[in-house]
Amino acid sequence: MRDAFIKELLSIARSDEKVILITADLGFGVLDDFRKELPSQFINVGVAEQNMVGIATGLALEGYIVYCYSIGNFSTLRCLEQIRNDAAYHDANVKIISVGGGFSYGPLGMSHHATEDIAILRALPGVKVIVPSTLKEAAESAKFLKDQHGVVYLRLDKSYAEVENKKAITDFDKWQVVREGSKVCLITTGGILQESILAARSLESHGLDVKLISAINLTPSTPKVILENIGNCNLVVTIEEHVKVGGLGGLVAECIAENTKGITLLRLGLDNSKVSSVGSQQYLRHISGISAEGIVGSTLNAISNSKI
Repeated sequence: MRDAFIKELLSIARSDEKVILITADLGFGVLDDFRKELPSQFINVGVAEQNMVGIATGLALEGYIVYCYSIGNFSTLRCLEQIRNDAAYHDANVKIISVGGGFSYGPLGMSHHATEDIAILRALPGVKVIVPSTLKEAAESAKFLKDQHGVVYLRLDKSYAEVENKKAITDFDKWQVVREGSKVCLITTGGILQESILAARSLESHGLDVKLISAINLTPSTPKVILENIGNCNLVVTIEEHVKVGGLGGLVAECIAENTKGITLLRLGLDNSKVSSVGSQQYLRHISGISAEGIVGSTLNAISNSKI
């Protein structure tokens, strides 16, 4: 996803000298074309992520549109105070670009997992949270971020889903219906959409009519966005490569609790415990119960237990 995003950002920056890209000493192969072609719009601050956000805020307050690029846990957890007090408080045009969301950097261990970021950034007033699931969505996010005033958090995953959708995204506030259904609604966000697609196919083989939704915007303008997607489904299953608390599952739970009744909600994600295992993204999904197999098993259990 990062390649698709940076390619589109370079195209945007060519026509707008106010667009600045800042990195905290990483992404050299990915950012080389940008750095070589637009050196005056590129800054490497070194291994100093907090300073990166401070510099970005200063530039933004002078009229620039600044994209900060770093690994997921570093660009959020390490910089939280600067994002909150510098950028968000001043409504500065700073875009936080997180690469390696979820378990993307699984082989590097828990210190490189970005599995609490959505909850933390979603809690900050005025900060929009965007989580693409496909290469197309990642690319189109570059312009969306530019057009949104203020702080936007973009979470890019190493994995991505293969969904055939040639139409441009005209409204990032809407969620994409990947497949129609009326009994069970799977709602997912990020590259794990691919696991959800496989799970939906498997559930269909069990005779279930499954609807699948991809949520790109985790700060929708109104609950109506979520409720319209759920429709008449009796069981809603949220799937995310993130802790259950405060992420996609939390967002949907809040919406259902405050606006409707008669819906059973199953949240699939990471339990309130640290994932200390080291391994590939796929392996860590498997042991966390959010692989396609885990999604199918949990969904069937929920249907059995609730007699839906």
